[in-house]
Amino acid sequence: MIHDIFMPALSSTMTEGKIVSWTKSSGDKVAKGETVVVVESDKADMDVESFYEGYLAVILVEAGQAAPVGQAIALIAETEAEIEEAKKQGAAAVTAKVEAPAAPAVVEAAPEPVATATTSSNGRTVVSPRARKLAKELKVDLKTLKGSGPYGRIIAEDVEKAVGKVSQPVATVAPSPVFTAAPTPVFTAPVIPVTPGETVPLSTLQQAVVKNMMVSLQVPTFHVSYTITTDALDGLYKKIKSKGVTMTALLAKAIANTLQKHSILNATYTDAGIKYNQSINVAVAVAMADGGLITPVLKNADQLDIYSLSRQWKGLVDKARAKQLQPDEYNTGTFTISNLGMFGVSSFDAILPPGQGSILAIGASKPQVVVSEHGLMGVKHQMTVSITCDHRIIYGAEAASFLQDLAKLIETDSHSLTL
Repeated sequence: MIHDIFMPALSSTMTEGKIVSWTKSSGDKVAKGETVVVVESDKADMDVESFYEGYLAVILVEAGQAAPVGQAIALIAETEAEIEEAKKQGAAAVTAKVEAPAAPAVVEAAPEPVATATTSSNGRTVVSPRARKLAKELKVDLKTLKGSGPYGRIIAEDVEKAVGKVSQPVATVAPSPVFTAAPTPVFTAPVIPVTPGETVPLSTLQQAVVKNMMVSLQVPTFHVSYTITTDALDGLYKKIKSKGVTMTALLAKAIANTLQKHSILNATYTDAGIKYNQSINVAVAVAMADGGLITPVLKNADQLDIYSLSRQWKGLVDKARAKQLQPDEYNTGTFTISNLGMFGVSSFDAILPPGQGSILAIGASKPQVVVSEHGLMGVKHQMTVSITCDHRIIYGAEAASFLQDLAKLIETDSHSLTL
């Protein structure tokens, strides 16, 4: 019997997937449950396993090409005798696709074969899309590299190391604000080389962001801003950062603890009414180095200690770099934070993510001349935060009360974040 391998739906928003690499070649024996292909969804690269045992007879969609969810991308024959029949079936399917007036064939250069270097018996190499593009730009032979990513995959950092460059980390949107009176450090947003005048197709991740933003624009929202003094939080961070604590984790913990008293800010609008989420899952917006945006989620951030939360965040960032986040690690957020303070941005308004009631935009912490209640002048570090809320379920007074309590915790009770 001949079986189809279909393009899977790896997330609820995915309509199309791109083949990153085949870990098996045509004619290879395949075991049930064995990974045969790596697919790029709208958020991450995912291994796809075979539901059948047999032989990978025909690859219908080559590495580098895309296919709609549900379309056959390969054929598996249960016996060697059926391989030729599967090839004829595959050729007929390709011919039908080429002749179909609604979907003319696209002639492309033969893609470079890819598969796993450390797990595949055919000796080929798994390469992330970003690493492949970078290797082409820097003229690096991928066959000479040893992958440091999951399952031996070659990632961008491997290519950069091969040419002696320092790896460019993922630009997280919630690093530590500026704590000292020294000049604000300059951060550079990810830049993808382009040729002037060319049109670059959107990646699957960028397409997903576009769809989400269009959905978000249909929601009535409002913004409330608040200035918070960060000296106490800065001091705490300096004391415990040597233990692996990140400012992202501190901010997430402060927000999660405040949300315990403001459940409406952690709620979601539904047609049936207001859904009060059982968990406080803080999503953190992260800009990917090769374009697009993703929101790794710190689950149950209010229940974890600051050290566990920091370790969890480090693991999520590592997975985001390798595009290995699982769906429940980026689509289960109940409240989102976005921090452009790393770029020296004073304040901004963030767009509300679909399915959430609030998102907090965090600006840079900078030294400011402040007049105390006694009329004395001094310098304090302050940052401006702005919350965007779904006005169908959250009102201005509720948002303001949340920001007021968040400021109180950061300014006068930040030591409680380590308890």
